[in-house]
Amino acid sequence: MAERGIPVEDNTWSWERIARFLYEGAMLKRTYRTGYSFLGKGKETVAAHTFGVLLIGFVLASRIRGVDLDRVIRLCMVHDLPEARTGDANAVHKRYVTIDEDLAVEDMVRDLPVGGEIRELLREFEEGESLEARVARDADQLDMLLSLKEQMDTGSDDARIWIPHVKARLKTPEAMVLAEAMLSEHWAAWWMSELIGDQGPDGE
Repeated sequence: MAERGIPVEDNTWSWERIARFLYEGAMLKRTYRTGYSFLGKGKETVAAHTFGVLLIGFVLASRIRGVDLDRVIRLCMVHDLPEARTGDANAVHKRYVTIDEDLAVEDMVRDLPVGGEIRELLREFEEGESLEARVARDADQLDMLLSLKEQMDTGSDDARIWIPHVKARLKTPEAMVLAEAMLSEHWAAWWMSELIGDQGPDGE
């Protein structure tokens, strides 16, 4: 049996079932996050957000003693998978629409060789009790913070209003420190500083 994933002697799954799941997951590349509509600018797919969460989770977990980096990466990777079926509902939508995410997950992972692990990871992420889940959830918020700072730096006053609310959701001290570092940097300073030095967006 493989250490992780598909047991080699298990013949109850098919490669075609895996292919269908991969097509389903690819829907996130065409599923747009709806919160940007209320900011008045910006556009992002769920898949793009997931990449940001993965990158932040990887970096953040590397700075926290005792965290299982592999677990954090897996949690980040699957945290929005159900949105391939449910779509992305923002805070306004959720006041009026009830989404059966549990049913979406069950339908998504049925007969999938890694279905049990996906179900377990999603449950852990939602409960937010393990250190790894707290780190992954902080990465989720930090990616939103990164986007808000970019929007703020490019002229969105509404993004500025939301930033304190996102910061308030952070749980780990390391995420709080990283948030302050994000907010202290201009969104384009990483390349402007290389081309025009300290006279960039935050330069004197």
